[in-house]
Amino acid sequence: MTQSPELLRRLLRAKDRMDGASHEEWPIRRLAQVSAVSAAHFARSFKEAFGIPPHRYLLTRRIERAVALLRDTDMPITEIAFQTGWKSLGTFGRIFRDIKGENPGRLRARARSALHEREHVPECVVRAALRPDLKTAVSEKRREKTSERMEVQSTEDQL
Repeated sequence: MTQSPELLRRLLRAKDRMDGASHEEWPIRRLAQVSAVSAAHFARSFKEAFGIPPHRYLLTRRIERAVALLRDTDMPITEIAFQTGWKSLGTFGRIFRDIKGENPGRLRARARSALHEREHVPECVVRAALRPDLKTAVSEKRREKTSERMEVQSTEDQL
């Protein structure tokens, strides 16, 4: 199904608002108001237009911002979590680990040690390579990890 140019402009308006203030709360109802459509229509149309639901898009933006702050500042991780829109340090750490595969402190240490290695790579290429992959929901990733652990355990039990 092809979306009208007018609807796409409205969806981009909401996406731009999330980009500009990813630290703010962006419930579907608020985004739908920005786009001047119903909440259900907004959620469906956003996913169709951009390939991911609005909530996952917002998580992507928050994690990208957190990675930049971890890499480029000496700001404490707690402060980074709150500045990027998280209400709980625990939730930030868990979701960060689920998406990036490592905790914020380890990412910071690795990024600083690798900084001199990528001096000759354009920043846009580095950012694209480090962009979080949110094609799979965080809950789905957790289920996959749990099933992998169960498979390993059942294999160990058979031995």
